[in-house]
Amino acid sequence: MTDTPSAPLSGLRVFDLTRILAGPTCTQLLGDLGAEVIKIERPGQGDDTRKWGPPFLKDKAGNETTQSAYYLSTNRNKRSLTIDIGQPEGQALAKKLIAECDILVENFKVGGLKKFGLSYDDLKAEFPGLIYCSITGFGQTGPYAPRAGYDFLAQGMGGMMSLTGEPDGEPMKVGVGIADVMCGMYASNAILAALHHRQTSGKGQHIDCALLDTQIAWLINEGLNYLTSSDLPKRQGNEHPNIVPYKVLPVADGYVIFAVGNDRQFQRFCEFGGVPELAEDPRFATNAQRVRNREALYALLPSITQAKTQQEWLNGLEARGVPAGPVYDLAQVFDDPQVVARGMRLQMDYPESQAGKVDLIANPIRMSETPVTYRHRPPTMGEQSDEILDKLLGLSADEITALRERGVV
Repeated sequence: MTDTPSAPLSGLRVFDLTRILAGPTCTQLLGDLGAEVIKIERPGQGDDTRKWGPPFLKDKAGNETTQSAYYLSTNRNKRSLTIDIGQPEGQALAKKLIAECDILVENFKVGGLKKFGLSYDDLKAEFPGLIYCSITGFGQTGPYAPRAGYDFLAQGMGGMMSLTGEPDGEPMKVGVGIADVMCGMYASNAILAALHHRQTSGKGQHIDCALLDTQIAWLINEGLNYLTSSDLPKRQGNEHPNIVPYKVLPVADGYVIFAVGNDRQFQRFCEFGGVPELAEDPRFATNAQRVRNREALYALLPSITQAKTQQEWLNGLEARGVPAGPVYDLAQVFDDPQVVARGMRLQMDYPESQAGKVDLIANPIRMSETPVTYRHRPPTMGEQSDEILDKLLGLSADEITALRERGVV
């Protein structure tokens, strides 16, 4: 696969000093949009997530490789270069490469790159147009700034776990690292805004994104429910704090998600369920009343919903414009005809693997003129080191060999 000039970020180059999830999510998105991403990894170590398995991708002989599924999830459209930035020679090499880049993304602890001469303050005078994005647990300022940050901690400290789980159960994290993922998404958005600013001003800038900050921003309506009322929201399982009925309910042969968003939809739901009188009950006639009387309504609904099968409910409510859906496992997700039609399961060539291909999750962005592109499958550690050092810095094969012998790359 080759770079595609029509991609929206084609021509931009990213110096990627990130690992784990938040930073790689950010840089993979930039890569999908056309940027050239140079992933910097420590020689002999690499991104921590390479070892976060099983499962691991298997090679032609059926043996596990160092490519974990976790690593594969956020590292396509990147090329890997190993540099030991702990060595002065490695730091000098990094600066030569940064001179060829538009964007630097890093997720070291606050001050972690200062000792290598690669902090924003170290670089801003020499590279005034550089957009430098730092992703940390708690941000560059405040009493917690020096702390290491992890998704699990951000979900807990950011309030998400107090909202997730059954009412009488323990606080529960979301099933994927959503604080990491959302921080990466916010960071990529900030980088695009900084690029626009640079286009008009010529100036780069420092972007400070924190897991805790973005997790709090992600509280959205529940956060405002509290700020508006001063009432602490309670865990409600699959229920919605402001809409009723909005819940997984049992049906004759399983479960269905019912997401009845307004009073007219509730009337249609009741009509199809054979209980039109329920919509006229003053306790349930309006959404506000249904929210106030949720326990009474939810006590009545299971006997109604269990009178029909899942497919009967899905077909009947779809015909009446009432939102409802199944609860899928991941096999069902990727087999669903809508998901298949949208191409959300992506296959990329991977000749070294047992299948000759690798399955990935596609980028969800659809653009009519400048679509996302899939140019590079996730690289092995240092896979493109020679190519990058030759192409960008003009180093000879002998010079690269000497750097490798000294453990610089």
